[in-house]
Amino acid sequence: MTKLQFSITLLTLSLISSFNSIQSATFTLTNQCTYPVWTGLLSGAGTPPLPTTGFPLESSQSNSISIPPNWSGRIWGRTLCSTDSSGKFTCVTGDCGSGTVECNGGGAAPPATLAEFTLNGANGLDFYDVSLVDGYNLPMMVVPQGEGSGGNCNVTGCVADLNENCPLELRLTGSNDGDKSVACRSACEAFGDPMYCCSGAYSTPQTCNPSSYSKYFKTACPTAYSYAYDDGTSTFTCSSANYVITFCPTPVTSRKTTGGGNQSAEISGSGSLANAFGVSVVTVIIALMLTYVC
Repeated sequence: MTKLQFSITLLTLSLISSFNSIQSATFTLTNQCTYPVWTGLLSGAGTPPLPTTGFPLESSQSNSISIPPNWSGRIWGRTLCSTDSSGKFTCVTGDCGSGTVECNGGGAAPPATLAEFTLNGANGLDFYDVSLVDGYNLPMMVVPQGEGSGGNCNVTGCVADLNENCPLELRLTGSNDGDKSVACRSACEAFGDPMYCCSGAYSTPQTCNPSSYSKYFKTACPTAYSYAYDDGTSTFTCSSANYVITFCPTPVTSRKTTGGGNQSAEISGSGSLANAFGVSVVTVIIALMLTYVC
């Protein structure tokens, strides 16, 4: 009977631990810009849909959404949006072409700053980056919170305003803004040259090198993707984390955050034991109860 109890305990620990390891993540989107931002969200092919594909954020407003396990996709901010007399909704930057606030499967029209995620990928790690490969329209930062032990869990993003000093040939200007840049295009979009697009004869890391234009992005935002083969300094990993995606963020002093997970473990009596085995407090309680079953 004792052997049976032990087997049941191990099985319970394994099942509940597995359940805990694939829990959904929480993404909190925050707008620290002085102007409204309309978020856009696009799920990758074959990944679970999200409860929303776009919503407005007024200045200083936040909104949290539950992200399914194994989700991959993109998040971005749309700016200078309006609705015309026919009810069609459009944005000057980051427009997704749906004609509504919800993007409904539409992606961001470049130029747009993108946050890209693959959750629970290789070795159970989340992979994430902030990309300027399709250009830039507003500052963005991704901050992991409450992460587990895997990955580097670095803060990444682009906090600089690249519109102000955007090269003239890359500038996207608004109809009412004269020569003022409202977004900064990639050289690929601006010129369509395979050398800038990393296509054709330039489709490998050996043949596609950083250009003076991608270096403008990289110098200002060293952790963001600046061109297609910028993986080494621009892709980050974490495990069991929630993420805060901030538009127009205030620069942070630390590249890595600890969230609140460790504090909770220290406060609760069983927290340290549960974290040591990678299981929840509920799992530990169930296991203890089973040992007393006759």
